Amino acid sequence: MDDYFSSEEEEEYCSDRDALDGLENDDPDYDWVPPKGPSTKVITKESLLCAQRGDLRRVMELLSLREHHARTLLIHHRWDVEKLLAVLVERGKACLFADAGVPLTEDQDLSLPRHSTSTVMCDICMEDIPGQITTRMDCSHCYCNDCWTEHFIVKINEGQSKRIKCMAHKCNAICDEATVRDLVRRRHPDLANKFDRFLLESYIEDNKMVKWCPSTPHCGNAIRIEEDECCEVECSCGLQFCFSCLSEPHSPCSCLMWELWSKKCRDESETVNWITVHTKPCPKCHKPVEKNGGCNLVSCICGQAFCWLCGGATGRDHTWSNIAGHSCGRYKEDQEQKSERAKRDLYRYMHYHNRYKAHLDSFKLENKLRETIQEKVSASEEKESALRDFTWVTNGLYRLFRSRRVLLYSYPFAFYMFGEELFTDEMTDEQREIKQHLFEDQQQQLEANVERLSKFLEEPFDEYDEKKVMDVRMHVINLSVVTDTLCRKMYECIETDLLGCLALGTHNIAPYKSKGIERAAALNAKADESDKYLPLDFGKAGASELDRPSGSGSLDDSGRPTKRARTEGLVGALIDLNVPAGGY
Repeated sequence: MDDYFSSEEEEEYCSDRDALDGLENDDPDYDWVPPKGPSTKVITKESLLCAQRGDLRRVMELLSLREHHARTLLIHHRWDVEKLLAVLVERGKACLFADAGVPLTEDQDLSLPRHSTSTVMCDICMEDIPGQITTRMDCSHCYCNDCWTEHFIVKINEGQSKRIKCMAHKCNAICDEATVRDLVRRRHPDLANKFDRFLLESYIEDNKMVKWCPSTPHCGNAIRIEEDECCEVECSCGLQFCFSCLSEPHSPCSCLMWELWSKKCRDESETVNWITVHTKPCPKCHKPVEKNGGCNLVSCICGQAFCWLCGGATGRDHTWSNIAGHSCGRYKEDQEQKSERAKRDLYRYMHYHNRYKAHLDSFKLENKLRETIQEKVSASEEKESALRDFTWVTNGLYRLFRSRRVLLYSYPFAFYMFGEELFTDEMTDEQREIKQHLFEDQQQQLEANVERLSKFLEEPFDEYDEKKVMDVRMHVINLSVVTDTLCRKMYECIETDLLGCLALGTHNIAPYKSKGIERAAALNAKADESDKYLPLDFGKAGASELDRPSGSGSLDDSGRPTKRARTEGLVGALIDLNVPAGGY
């Protein structure tokens, strides 16, 4: 579900602080802190290399490594520098390097050239090869260039570009990327570009703190977060999404709850429940049969007659006292309980779904208020009145959207939090009942104030006199603060009293933010002076460009990847994020 408020309006929300200060600062412990800069960054095709270089430079300086070895370490640890450093401290440099496939500098014979001057026996093709056409890797294993090239081509086509191991038996060393690029480019230039692209995209594909924006069509951006992986973000293209599961923002639902709820609303599970409650299967063809009369002797379209009471096949004669060839006087507890349970589950789902759907409809309808309110504000500003600031209206509308969204997703949360599907063993029936009442009390308070706020915003204040407009203004400001406070308390209740006491911490929610989902700031693509010494291997032969990053899976209208012209010989040329590595 899209957020119906643009980022410009989110910024305007902050402009009515004068109106809200008197209400927000009632708390003696309140201490206003200047807002921090955005904690999320947008990585574009121009800034991807700069973002990757920051982590590479840090590891290179710390361990005195070449760029290739630093990248190998970071890819192995999924670009988590802190985890890499923790392994270094706990297990030492030798284990760190061995696990990642980086040869220790002390173990290398640096006097050996990469290309031998004498004839060498290649252990792969078992031929004597002139030393000039052989290559020695950092692990000291030397084979002919043809064998190396074939090995690299196979691995790149298999999607193992990021960690191509040496061909030697039981050797886990990762091959030098410059050597891979040089040998492959001689035979397949496009495949070498694909190799470069895999290495470049590894910063996004393997990094848990960076993910592609899930926009369709794809905007070509990725989002990098700085702190909590469980958060909701907004890309520079305007799309808002949950960073953890890449679906629409859904807090206070956890990702698992939202996934289950979406599936439940999308598939036919509730249709199956209705069929279970209102129909009986034919004992012959097993198709569901609905009774359309009072007689308990029913006939299926296949011709089979059966008893509606127990579902057993019968003869075709029916009297007041019995059905021919059949008696169903015995009580079957399991079948009765199954039917009652299905009916109860269906009614419970309908209760939560109806309220979820009602708030979803209200959310969409209230979006139309934006244009209406803008017209009202314009009409009010043309009047000769002392009241000239109408930002309280915009702020109130924004708060209405935020609070309505919280209410909207609170019903799927309650459905799973207090049901028997996820937390059967986590709470006793008594504990579940107490927590449900606590949550529903807060939900009810929020719901009442949201409806009041919606009512006041729909008032035709452009037709009112100044005194009545001031009255509406104070109600809107008060209710904006109240709904914000109630939303915050509901999140605290969920995080502390409900999810916080669970034994398994698998249900985390994005924290509540009064000013809404944070819009990611652009990452500065300008490399600093310290980058001068850092070699740039990517793009020496340019890069072909396609429509979408790998993993997004979008093609052009004809169903084929669309290529653009490849630029040759641009040292340090950027590789477009819209190019999928698998499309070369």
